[in-house]
Amino acid sequence: MAQTVAEFLVERLQGWGIKRVFGYPGDGINGILSALQSSKGRIKFIQSRHEEMAALMACGHSKFSGELGVCMATSGPGAIHLLNGLYDAKMDHQPVVAIIGQQKRMSLGGNYQQEVDLLSLFKDVASAFVQVCMEPSQIRHLIDRAFRIALVERTVTCIIVPNDIQEMPYEPPPREHGSIVSSAGYDPAIVLPSNDQLQQAADILNNGKKVAMLIGAGAIGAENELMTVAELLGAGVAKALLGKAALPDDLPYVTGTIGLLGTKPSWDLMTECDTLFMIGSSFPYSEFLPKPGQAKAVQIDVDGKMLGIRYAMDVMLQGHARQTLQLLIPLLKQKKDQVWQRQIRENNKEWNKIVEERAIASADPINPQLVFHELNKRLPNDCMLAADSGSTTFWYARNLLIRKGMKASVTGSLATMCSAVPYAIAAKFAYPARLSIAISGDGAMQMLGMNELITISKYYKQWNDPRLMVIVINNMDLNMVSWEQRALGGYPKFEDSQSIPDVSFASFARSIGLEGYRIEKPGQIEDTLDRAFALDRPVVVEALGDANVPILPPHMSAKQIKSFFKALIKGDDEASDIIKQVYKQVTAG
Repeated sequence: MAQTVAEFLVERLQGWGIKRVFGYPGDGINGILSALQSSKGRIKFIQSRHEEMAALMACGHSKFSGELGVCMATSGPGAIHLLNGLYDAKMDHQPVVAIIGQQKRMSLGGNYQQEVDLLSLFKDVASAFVQVCMEPSQIRHLIDRAFRIALVERTVTCIIVPNDIQEMPYEPPPREHGSIVSSAGYDPAIVLPSNDQLQQAADILNNGKKVAMLIGAGAIGAENELMTVAELLGAGVAKALLGKAALPDDLPYVTGTIGLLGTKPSWDLMTECDTLFMIGSSFPYSEFLPKPGQAKAVQIDVDGKMLGIRYAMDVMLQGHARQTLQLLIPLLKQKKDQVWQRQIRENNKEWNKIVEERAIASADPINPQLVFHELNKRLPNDCMLAADSGSTTFWYARNLLIRKGMKASVTGSLATMCSAVPYAIAAKFAYPARLSIAISGDGAMQMLGMNELITISKYYKQWNDPRLMVIVINNMDLNMVSWEQRALGGYPKFEDSQSIPDVSFASFARSIGLEGYRIEKPGQIEDTLDRAFALDRPVVVEALGDANVPILPPHMSAKQIKSFFKALIKGDDEASDIIKQVYKQVTAG
């Protein structure tokens, strides 16, 4: 029998090195699903509970493996559901290809069931490339272009395949006018700045007396070079949230994360430096960077569009971080005066004491920081961490310390809820012998995270190491927004919008064949975590957190303080407990 378009599509995916596709079925992609079945497992179809989760898994796969992610959905509602996860990939610059079905070509324009104008719908999220396959020989170059563009531009692309086309015999492109004959594969080039630019950057960095480095996701993979530069320049190193895994936190000159979720040493680093060296980061919050004109500045970024838009840069180097640093290092001079870095080291020591004191402060029932404090002690060096958006992001950023060998990521620019569990699942499929850990709040778990526990239950026995851990802080509150209402909006917590039901996530986990533990008192934390890490299967560990433990920025402006107390005065139901907890946290250390 002749090869169908769908069978050729699957064969072409193999040619691009794709090993798995994340998705959810529907009749709009039945031809492709049949072709995947016929491939006898050469490409695995990983079934999520929801198309949004499939797209988040594809994004998570790209973040943790460095490879291109692929997701798939049917026409109409399935395609619509993909969008949030695809925007997560687009905004965090991850290469992801979406393959979606469509109604038969002859029905299009007839207001047919599940007919959606998919080209218009996807023209923003997949603006780099979105096309409909209109005839069989077209599928070859659509696949090749979608994959190559996604990789070259580190973005989202989309192929729409009507279901009648999927079943038609594949025809190679004919040798005639108008035909396009494409090829698979992409070997990325290394982008490097000129020697003159490197020397200009080196001159600024060598002349700086107080050098602050800010590193992001683009610096991941350049660990040795980053350490060499920091040690030569006597610099401190702050990390944007997506760059948390770029350098270990146990290096004495690494100040941790920056921004609202950041550390006091990172705030001090930026407010006191005279030179800024930004590497592979598009950190957007200018209020946490040096004041305009305070610092001479150098930036490295592989994407020329991202140069010079966060701070007034003196030298902008377009290039891959690792290779650019390798060329820069011979031009740097060893700083003889290490007073600046010694100050940074002392700031870090003092901050670590404060973080520990804040973690052990009493709460009702459990201080969420204490959970992360104890988790820190038990994380294996090769674990993979995925944190959700919300107050858990804050504790992840502040309290979890990355060590050499760990991988970690969050949803960055989009900051969508529900990313942690699908990220952790994707990481586990990419590295089945390593422990994957999702860190989530109860809001994200109730929204979609619980559904993907079913996905874990479906697949965990296939993994070399069946362990996957989901940590849930259950405080019956959409906590991050509650604090934003108080500190930014200046009004009390709105109970109708913020309070959510108490759900036993541990019981749900046990009901679907996983293990589940519920921590209700601080004294149960250590023993429960020990039992969880000793298990040979996935586990959900939920801790009943105190929603009134404050999320304190590294520096509060007078406006934020005024808004916060204004909210309490207006009659926040939790005002008394909040004041007690704020006092404990502010006076810690």
